[in-house]
Amino acid sequence: MHDLVIRGGTIVDGSGQPRRTGDIAIDGGRVVLAEGKAAAGRREIRADGCLVAPGWVDIHTHYDGQATWDPYLSPSTWHGVTTAIMGNCGVGFAPVKPDRRDWLIKVMEGVEDIPGSVLSEGIQWDWETFPEYLDALDRRPKALDVGAQIPHSAVRAYVMGERAIHHDEASPADLVAMREVVREALVAGAVGFSTSRTFLHKYDERKYPPGTFATGEEITALGSVMGEVGHGVFQMTANHPAMEGEMPWLEQLARHNRLPVLFNLQQTDAAPDVWKQIVRSLDRARQEGVPLLAGISGRPLGILFSWQSTLHPFIAHPSYQALHALPLPEKLARLRDPETRNRIMNEQRGLLDRRAETLFSSFHKIYRLGNDPDYEPVPEESVAAMAQRSGRPPLEIVYDLMLENDGQAILYYPSFNYSYENLDHLHQLMQHPNTVNSLSDGGAHCGYICDVSMPTFMLSHWTRDRRRGPLLGLEHVVKRQTRDTANVYGLLDRGLLRPGYKADVNIIDPAAVKVHCPEMVFDLPGGGRRLVQRADGYLATLVDGVPIFEEGAATGQLPGKLLRGAMRQPA
Repeated sequence: MHDLVIRGGTIVDGSGQPRRTGDIAIDGGRVVLAEGKAAAGRREIRADGCLVAPGWVDIHTHYDGQATWDPYLSPSTWHGVTTAIMGNCGVGFAPVKPDRRDWLIKVMEGVEDIPGSVLSEGIQWDWETFPEYLDALDRRPKALDVGAQIPHSAVRAYVMGERAIHHDEASPADLVAMREVVREALVAGAVGFSTSRTFLHKYDERKYPPGTFATGEEITALGSVMGEVGHGVFQMTANHPAMEGEMPWLEQLARHNRLPVLFNLQQTDAAPDVWKQIVRSLDRARQEGVPLLAGISGRPLGILFSWQSTLHPFIAHPSYQALHALPLPEKLARLRDPETRNRIMNEQRGLLDRRAETLFSSFHKIYRLGNDPDYEPVPEESVAAMAQRSGRPPLEIVYDLMLENDGQAILYYPSFNYSYENLDHLHQLMQHPNTVNSLSDGGAHCGYICDVSMPTFMLSHWTRDRRRGPLLGLEHVVKRQTRDTANVYGLLDRGLLRPGYKADVNIIDPAAVKVHCPEMVFDLPGGGRRLVQRADGYLATLVDGVPIFEEGAATGQLPGKLLRGAMRQPA
């Protein structure tokens, strides 16, 4: 008798092969049968008419702090994620000397918009080195499997102290010491090394994290340690318009290590066609067998405006700033007052940086998100189009839209990946073999971005609901979120529903699967706020054959483990 049998579902096994109907039998946390008719199980789940797929493997999250207090890494597990990789973009919490803990929190707060008070309240520091951090994670209960990368900013500050913060060039002795820290982390089980060179990442308003301006010699010296150890992904966030200039050395590092080099690829309005040049580099790398990969998202990176968000077009208006800290009901009462509204509308807002000025005045790219969010809206639905039809000033329309839904309505600004006002280029990129689904940013950007629902969106939008262009095949979409993402990090024991593989499984009602509109909740340590997004359609999510969610509710079972390095493929 099997431990568990999933009976009669439509199996999409993660390989990209055509779907089939049959049973999944699980024993000892492993799949033992994935077709035909299984013998009886101690427990059986009927899956007639349901999609049965591997658990999603999310390779770009920022749960480095949350993993120390939240065993579910919510909201990722609400969306069927069974493996999460964190420590991306060069930021994280280890290694760290005791007197640098608050500084690391400040960097994470600035770069990833995770409230510093939440991190200070939630993190129970019981580590200094990266191996000690992994041991601390190992001790914590987990519903899903978690892997951690060692971040450049923490390594640099750990070795160089104030000189790292001031962006001094690393000395030869510094390089030797940093290489040893990275080596120690990889040997202990770090799944990669991450860095960032983007000017979008700042903390303390105008400071950049250590490593942003590191020399090519430094980055290559640290990245090459993975080639020497024999495992690990080099992950980087760069300045997207200047990405073409980064390609030669990234390609050289991938060629040297023979291990994946993964960089973030986003389309920007400043350089909307650069992605085409990057694709040519990816084509060349693939032809030559070089493991150079672009991490892409399945939809625009969307900045969310609301009266509770970190960002919105009125954030720098003096009359609004006087209301900003008020409890929401009191704030909304004041905002609905005609005199207050008139004053905000007619005053000059305070100073903003150039990017924020562009953001808050690009009314042709601001949309109402609504209860049934559309992440590929038509231009006719923009605030600019509403203003043109009505003759009203666009800022007034924004103000009134944000007061809808009892003052909790959300407006959507597709910051990246929407220069063409459609997702056709993502449709093309998601079919390239050297791109990988990434950038959900779970655990980060708590006050203005919520892309953690990406796995669910991929299923609903790209295989069923898209109305502005061609769809993608269900088998292809499942493979990109399971086997493909697992393979990047050498997690060869998961991402397939075949005998011997890890029994990480999603059982989904394909007709019901959908994402809800994001909402602001205050459930972080110390009452901290965050945007979350819920999903329909997940009937069960299993890790190691153990249901961690059923019918949208946590079961209380915590079978997750810490990943230490790559995982072997089953015999």
